[in-house]
Amino acid sequence: MALNYDPQLWGFVASEAWRRARRRLRSGPLYRWRFSGKTPERILIAPPDLRLADGATAREFYRGRFPLAGSVVETGGTSPFRVERAPAAWQEALHGFRWLRHMRAAETTLAAGNARALVSEWISIHGRRIAAPAWAPHITARRLIAWLQHSPIVLTGADMAAYRTFLKSLAVQMRYLRAVAAEMPDGEERVRARIAIVFATLSLPSSPARLHAVSKALALELDRQILPDGIHISRNPGAGLELLADLLPLRQTYFNQGEAPPDALIGAIERMLPALRFFRHQDGVLARFNGMGATSHDRVAAILHHDDTGGAPILHASHGGYDRLAMGGTTIIADTGAPPPPDVSHEAQAGCLSFEMSSGRHHFIVNCGIDSYGAEDFRLLSRSTAAHSTATVNDTSSARFTLPGRLRAMVGSPLIGPIRKVRAKRFDSPGIHGVSASHDGYLSRFGVIHERELMLAGNGDIFEGTDRFYSDRNGMARPGPGLTVQIRFHLHPDIGVFRNERGQLVLKGNDTDIWTVEVEGVAPVVEESMFFAAISGPRRSRQLLVEIDPSVLPEVAWRFTRIEKAG
Repeated sequence: MALNYDPQLWGFVASEAWRRARRRLRSGPLYRWRFSGKTPERILIAPPDLRLADGATAREFYRGRFPLAGSVVETGGTSPFRVERAPAAWQEALHGFRWLRHMRAAETTLAAGNARALVSEWISIHGRRIAAPAWAPHITARRLIAWLQHSPIVLTGADMAAYRTFLKSLAVQMRYLRAVAAEMPDGEERVRARIAIVFATLSLPSSPARLHAVSKALALELDRQILPDGIHISRNPGAGLELLADLLPLRQTYFNQGEAPPDALIGAIERMLPALRFFRHQDGVLARFNGMGATSHDRVAAILHHDDTGGAPILHASHGGYDRLAMGGTTIIADTGAPPPPDVSHEAQAGCLSFEMSSGRHHFIVNCGIDSYGAEDFRLLSRSTAAHSTATVNDTSSARFTLPGRLRAMVGSPLIGPIRKVRAKRFDSPGIHGVSASHDGYLSRFGVIHERELMLAGNGDIFEGTDRFYSDRNGMARPGPGLTVQIRFHLHPDIGVFRNERGQLVLKGNDTDIWTVEVEGVAPVVEESMFFAAISGPRRSRQLLVEIDPSVLPEVAWRFTRIEKAG
């Protein structure tokens, strides 16, 4: 792998090393005194929690079974906080305490007592020594929010000593976050740390000057990370969903305390709610781009219940780099933007110019998505261009995300080049939604620019596309010989594919619309695929593969036609 000189990569490595050094300093002995101080006298308010809860999970916890982050760990009677060799994602979820909402949903004395005992165990085992993973800043932020939101159940029946111990731990965690938030990695978790600090400042006795300062810090982070079209700078639809689950309760907490929320907070929410609807298919599931995995439509609906903007979603998200074509029950969502900055791209995928298509409440063409808690090999595969409904050149991804071992241990797996320029243009007209976009991710290595044109017409019954491959930015020269282009259309696992009596490929599932597929000059091949983003875990699926020599056939036109609607 050629890493000798990549300014983007090595600049990121240098900034990451400097940021880590500053964070170690701020959380080390020289700063430790900043975490101590006066213990608050009481909790003024418990913020609401919008995340879905299941009281049955509380009963599992009482039996010593902890189903978290896609894994179930049985503690065998010991404290879950003493369990060793548990999956990293499970440990993060355990120490984040968002599962307290299940204990509260159970509405039983037993669940309340168990919640109080588990919080007390955490304080006893981890509360006096700041060390990973329990005190990783992003986990601390989640825990601080969860403890405040569910403090009524934790403190029900608690004696004065336990009450004060809980309050003291809350205060230490808040001061710790204030010290390290600025040195956290860029992205969603840094915003959440600022949100947690404001939650704590509103919920515990604090001065007006302190509230003003922490509100201003949050406002600056929101203005920087939430783009004008409401999409998060990571370009991950899930980031907006997760942040709204914290920002909406925060807005309500300001109001409940008689305080005016910052304008930046109100503005961010008003932009993010329509952006969430932009990514939503008609069944309520979010499109799978840049780290988006399985989503519960009930969870999306619970957030959008607070959307008072109304109206149809926007069609062109120019800042986030996405386009939406929608009419007659057909929805197309396409990635027409450049990759996010490296420091917020650790979950991003090399899916430039990919799209998803749903018809009615069923998905037909998808990206493979990501299995959030699955094997690392699957996660890497799901980030590849081949796992998206777009084109590859020589089966190579349009961006790099695998680094040598030592470098990866230091900076993770950011998405690094070589895409430098993505151009997109809408061409809507009455009865037609269309977009044309191109990227140069294959120009430096193979001398190829990929351009894709998408058009939805006929009241949603006709979806046409054209893929072009050329070797200059003017679109005039053909690529040289020796290259192979693969155009993939990944099918949702619920969709079957067969040929009708005319030899056409037909797409159909149980009680779905029926679509035919035609490709000019090339016969698509049906091959195996994998859908990683299913609620139940990865599922086998199929894909339509079109393979061409771009020096011979530099342009491929294809068409999906709906020939029958369900029912």
